[in-house]
Amino acid sequence: MKKRGAIPGVFLGDYPKLLAEISETGRLPRRAELDAFREAGEHAAEAGHGLRELVGLYLSETRRLWGTLPGIARSATAVERARTGDALLAAVEAAVAALGEGHERAQRLVVRQEEAERREFVDDLLYGRSDFGRLAERAQRFGLRLARAHAVAVAAGAEKYDDVHPAVRRIERELVARFKTRDVLLATKEGRLVCIAASVERAVLDTFARLAENPGPGYPPARRVAIGRGHKGPSGVVRSYEEALSTLDFADRLGLDNTRLHAAELLVFPVLLRDRSAMADLVRTVLGPLDQARGGAGPLLETLMVCSAAGYVNAEAARRLGVSVRTLTYRLARIRTLTGYDPGDGLQRYTLETAAMGARLLGWPEKPL
Repeated sequence: MKKRGAIPGVFLGDYPKLLAEISETGRLPRRAELDAFREAGEHAAEAGHGLRELVGLYLSETRRLWGTLPGIARSATAVERARTGDALLAAVEAAVAALGEGHERAQRLVVRQEEAERREFVDDLLYGRSDFGRLAERAQRFGLRLARAHAVAVAAGAEKYDDVHPAVRRIERELVARFKTRDVLLATKEGRLVCIAASVERAVLDTFARLAENPGPGYPPARRVAIGRGHKGPSGVVRSYEEALSTLDFADRLGLDNTRLHAAELLVFPVLLRDRSAMADLVRTVLGPLDQARGGAGPLLETLMVCSAAGYVNAEAARRLGVSVRTLTYRLARIRTLTGYDPGDGLQRYTLETAAMGARLLGWPEKPL
């Protein structure tokens, strides 16, 4: 009785006949015969049989036939048997190598097809370009259950991520090893690395962020990782992805030092930019007079942002700016004189900080308003 999952003998093709002929002639397999073995390897892979199974089938057949092969049976001396055995083993080696080539070729084609299908699915999912019902059906193949709420984390590196980036495979291996078949999908998109996971699986996104920031010796780390909020359904994935992208953009424009950011922490900035004309008017009105300062508005705007980040502890702010406390005090006085707003007053400080954030978001003073 054939064992369950055993590879069928049909994949042997003319291998027994070839062994019999080689045992008599001592020749090597011809090109057409090796091509046939390559095709057998491809067909076996397409049928779901592993290379180990396939090689095992050929070796078992070789062992079964060995004593009955004409050249072996007619060998009169040990020297003749050794010569025939060498020819047969050389043929077995060539056949197994050809089987492996065909099997690997088929696997590479399958991998490329799966990667192409995954990229297409990720594009459709993140851009909402397909029917939600169809998306949910396709998502199951990639381990996602879109009826649940999902969040998206996006890593941006100093260099662009792609499918052959050395850090991508390492991060994917670590996530699969740790979380196995959890509700998670990893993909590259427009030079960034994207991780989609169920909102309840916060450990997945946290681990992804940690691995992206520190993938290990010899692997380039991510410059910054942004994590969107969790939302339900396919449209929720799109929304979370857009939040993560916006968070990366805001962090770059604001010059934030954080390497890991959550969209929930930066919700104020979409609000600030919802009315760009009003924000531009605020920047012009509050900070426009700083252009009159020697050296322009840039140094004083930076002073204001650093003081805010340092909690208005002058010694710490001066250290971060690389200036003396006396110079810092002078700059704050110039801000107060030119703008009419006092950083020491709570309400006026809030106005200054809001205008300063708006200036960073709008690219002022480098870009005219």
